[in-house]
Amino acid sequence: QVQLVESGGGLVQAGGSLRLSCAASASIFSFDLMGWYRQAPGKQRELVATITKRGNTNYAESVKGRFTISRDNAKNAVYLEMNSLKPEDTAAYYCNGRALAPWREVWGQGTLVTVSS
Repeated sequence: QVQLVESGGGLVQAGGSLRLSCAASASIFSFDLMGWYRQAPGKQRELVATITKRGNTNYAESVKGRFTISRDNAKNAVYLEMNSLKPEDTAAYYCNGRALAPWREVWGQGTLVTVSS
């Protein structure tokens, strides 16, 4: 079972930047889709961004133009570059790996991002 470990969270002022990293214990090439999700206190977990094996990306409307997802298959890592952060971006951010056939899904333990106003 591949394990995913997030890092890079922390406290930042509004308008600032953070870069989250997701390190996998084995090859991420087996995952058709890698993604970042977030969960704010009292809210449901929501999609932030995903990236396919071929590098096709998808973003939530709320982060388009501010966040960038990337993956490095050689390093077994996925990244989330977050710019122009807003207080509403405050949440626990989770890395996700998903294989379609056969179905397999793995979650990281999360990293906390706090944006102060």
